[in-house]
Amino acid sequence: MTDAVEGPVRITGTEAKRLKREALGIADRRKHHTRAATPMRSRTKEADTRQRVYRFRFYPSPEQAEQLEQTFGACRWVYNQGLSLRSEAWEKHRVSVGYAETCRALTGWRRAEDTSWLQVVSSTVLQQALRHLDGAFQRFFRKAAKYPKLKRKRTARDSATYVRTGFRWLEDPERPGTGLVTLAKQMSPLDVRWSRALPAGVVPVKLTVTRDRAGRYFLSMLVEERIAPLPAAFVPGSQAPKAVGLDLGLTALVTLDDGRKLEHPRLLKKYAQQLAGLQRQLHRKEKGSKNRGKIRVKIARLYALITDVRRDMLDQFTTRLVRENQVLVVEELPIANLMRPAIGKGRRRKAKLNQAIRDAAWGELLRQLRYKCEWYGRTLVIVDRFFPSTRRCSACHAKGPRLDVSVREWTCQECGMVHDRDVNAAVNLRDEGLRLYWLLAAALPPGRMPPSIIKASELVRYSPAA
Repeated sequence: MTDAVEGPVRITGTEAKRLKREALGIADRRKHHTRAATPMRSRTKEADTRQRVYRFRFYPSPEQAEQLEQTFGACRWVYNQGLSLRSEAWEKHRVSVGYAETCRALTGWRRAEDTSWLQVVSSTVLQQALRHLDGAFQRFFRKAAKYPKLKRKRTARDSATYVRTGFRWLEDPERPGTGLVTLAKQMSPLDVRWSRALPAGVVPVKLTVTRDRAGRYFLSMLVEERIAPLPAAFVPGSQAPKAVGLDLGLTALVTLDDGRKLEHPRLLKKYAQQLAGLQRQLHRKEKGSKNRGKIRVKIARLYALITDVRRDMLDQFTTRLVRENQVLVVEELPIANLMRPAIGKGRRRKAKLNQAIRDAAWGELLRQLRYKCEWYGRTLVIVDRFFPSTRRCSACHAKGPRLDVSVREWTCQECGMVHDRDVNAAVNLRDEGLRLYWLLAAALPPGRMPPSIIKASELVRYSPAA
């Protein structure tokens, strides 16, 4: 009988402290060394409040832009250095390094002569970069994400997060909800374009400054506020909740059960010729030249325009749906599986399909429906992906044969009803969503409202052959 193969042994205790100090250059914990270490606790939000992000554009002065450029670079460097430190500690020494150790290493980096330029950036901002790294490792340990990767200047998003001690907020008494925002290491406030006001009297919990590929600066402000739910929406003349079935597709972006359709804008196709011309110009420019950089900015601005138009369209559409209906029903979409790489025979057709799915932004639409239903007291029912919404007759509930994607209309062999493919699917989704809604509502104690998200996969499982 052979011995079992043992995995790598983690080193702890005094030996781990010695390795961190001598091999990794992490200083011992000196502050409050006589007190036992206690785990850090996250800030708890107030009762009956929700965290909401308000995003504004701002225009920095040349001095502020230069300081933000240094901040973005320092955050990226600290993130990569912390990742290398944690990876080296485990691969070479079998020692686990957490957020506290990387913060002590950051103190050493700021004091070192070669990296003293880190002192021009607020230490709280750099600590937040290490906290983001620790969050990436936590998601990796939960198997919710892949192993963290190094951030590259050309591909990573330029961002910096400021906690409450890293900025100064002065509310304008004449215009409540607006005011002056001054970041750490800066003398003058930012020129923020207040497109809407924050909740009056609320101090932001956290700020995130970002710069997109088009060179635009944005300020995301996290606040805690009480969001009042919307009045319940009932069917006229009854106490039944008003429900709507949504069938997501590519011919029409969304089809409702009453026949209304949100047409697919096909923004990538609309700007395809303009994008192709800019890409050809980019290919002809010499790498590293200023002219190449100008073309890259033009391409980034065009993509930013496409993103803004798409997000604004989906935001208005989902807000209208949530305001008008109490129950919203969608089908569970395996978007990651649908976006599998285009290889082998028919790869060009698959690549076009992937581009159309990416342009439709189903994930963004579902994300907006989720948080808006949670905010405003609505219920989003997610029907199982194996539910035969397309080939089941919405009139007599008879199941027809499987339909090719090219078939847009079909006739029921049992009752002779002619169905529009998408409208029929939306009606079936609405009926199935209401059935699941009442199934769960009947099992709840009296006076308790159904949850904001109901997944059919957690209630009933359909077989693939259904």
